[in-house]
Amino acid sequence: MTRHAVATLEQLDSKRPLRVQAGNEEVVLVRQGDLVHAYQANCPHAGAPLEEGVICKGLLVCPWHKAAFATDAGTVCEPPALADLRRYRAWVENGQVWVDDQPLPKPTAPRHSDARRFVVVGAGAAGSAAVATLLGHGFNGHLLWLDQERQPAYDRTSLSKFVIAGEMPPDEVPALLEADDLRQGRLERRQAKVRGLDAKKRSITLADGQRIDYDAALLATGGKPRRPDIPGADLDGVLTLRSREDAARLLDAAEPGQPVVIVGDGFIGLEAAAALHKYGLKVHVVSRHEVPLAKQLGERIGRSIRQLHEGKGVIFHGPTQVLRLEGEHQVEAVLLANGERLPTPLVLLGTGVSPATAFLHGLDLAEDRSVNVDAQLRAADGLWAAGDIATFPLAGRPVRIEHWRLAQQHAVIAAANMLGEQRQYDDVPFFWTYQHGRTYEVLGHARDWDHIEFVGQPEQGDFIALQCVGDQVEAVIAKGYSDAMAQLSQRMKRPLSLTEARTLI
Repeated sequence: MTRHAVATLEQLDSKRPLRVQAGNEEVVLVRQGDLVHAYQANCPHAGAPLEEGVICKGLLVCPWHKAAFATDAGTVCEPPALADLRRYRAWVENGQVWVDDQPLPKPTAPRHSDARRFVVVGAGAAGSAAVATLLGHGFNGHLLWLDQERQPAYDRTSLSKFVIAGEMPPDEVPALLEADDLRQGRLERRQAKVRGLDAKKRSITLADGQRIDYDAALLATGGKPRRPDIPGADLDGVLTLRSREDAARLLDAAEPGQPVVIVGDGFIGLEAAAALHKYGLKVHVVSRHEVPLAKQLGERIGRSIRQLHEGKGVIFHGPTQVLRLEGEHQVEAVLLANGERLPTPLVLLGTGVSPATAFLHGLDLAEDRSVNVDAQLRAADGLWAAGDIATFPLAGRPVRIEHWRLAQQHAVIAAANMLGEQRQYDDVPFFWTYQHGRTYEVLGHARDWDHIEFVGQPEQGDFIALQCVGDQVEAVIAKGYSDAMAQLSQRMKRPLSLTEARTLI
C-alpha cells in the first residue's frame, strides 16, 4: 500500500466531490469541515461518475439515479445502489490531502445465532433490495429467497432501454447483487413457483407440493404483463417484455428493416419504440391518446416526447385501439378501430402489468388485486409486501406506483421492519426514462395538479417542470438539471413551496 498526495484541502468544495487519482485507483474526495473522506469514484449501481453528484444534508447523491450514500462512512442510504461505497484511508497534513491506494476492509455486521426463518418471494428490484438489507443488517437466521426465473436478480430496466436496442446482450444485463454479497449469512436461493400463501398459518406452498413455514415473509412478486382480450393476442409473434427471456425472444424475431407494431404509449412502450428503432426496425405505436404520457407529465412534455419520436421516424396511430390481430398461426397484421390495417410479423404488447398475487389466500386485496399494506408495508402479522403489488398510503391516500426505485425503497423499509424496526415510507418516488438518447427524470407523484411551471423549454433542450397544486410542488420533471434534481430528491421529503423550489433550480 502506498500513500499519495492527491489535492489540497482548499481545492475541495463542501457541496461537490472531487475525483482524483491515487496510484491506479480513481477515488472521489468528500469534504466535511477539515475532515476528508475518500470513496470509489463511480456509483456501484450503474457506474455514474460521483464527482458529478452533490453533497446534501450529509448524503452524497448520485447524479444519475439518485442513490444516496452517507458522506461520513460511504454506507448506502437510498437505492437503487444496494452496496456501500469502497472506502480509502484519507487524511490532511499541512493542507495537503493524502490517500492510500488500497481500499479499507469492508465492515461486516455482527451475526448472532438466530433460529428464525425469513422468506422473500420474488427476486426483482424489491426482492433483491430486501435480501441486501437483511444480510447487511446481520440477519443470521435461515433466509430463503424464492423466484421462478433461472437467473434472477438483474436490472430489469435495461431490457427496454438497452437490450432490445442491441446494445447489451440479454445474458449481460447487470446483476443487482454481487456474488460476495450473496455469500453472507445463511442465504438459500431456490428456483421455485409459489402456488399458495396462507397468511394466518404463516405457510407457503410451492408448486411441487412442498410446504414452508415462516416467521416473517416479504411479498415482492411484481407484475405480470397484461395480454388484452382481443382476437389474435395468442398468435406467434405477439410478445410482451418483462424478462431476459422475453427480450431474447423479441430480438430473435426482430429483423432490421421490418415493421413492428407496439401497442401502448406508456413508458415501456415508448422506451421500446426508441430501442427497436435503434435496432433498425420500422416502428409503429398504437395509442389510445392523442398525446402520450399527458396524464403523468402534462400535455406540453408529452407532446414534445411524441415529436422526438416522430422526428426519428416512429409512426403514431391514434387515438384508437386494436380490434384484432390477423394471421393463421403467425401474426400478419394489426387491424385498428379507426380502419387502419398495419401489416407486421411482430407485435409488442406494452399494455401494462397486473399485480402477481393470484397465489395469495386470506389477504385484504384492493380492487386491482394488489395487496393493501399500512405505512410500514405490513400486509398481515409477519407478512410485508413491496413494489408493484403493494397499495400503500402516500400523503394520506392509498396509491400503487409501478416504479423500479420505489420498489427498492419499499423493500429496504419492509426488511428493516421484519427485523423489528418501525420505519414508514417517507421517501420521494423517483423514476427515469430513456428515449432516443435522452433521459427524463420524475421526482414525486402528482395525482392532481392545477398548473405546471417551466424553466427551460421541453421542445428545445434541457428543462425542469414543477407540477403544482396552488403554491405546493407535487412533482418535478426534468431533462438535465442534474444538481437541482439531486437536491430536490432530498428536499421533497417534506412539503415544498414553489417559491423555495425556484431557489434550488
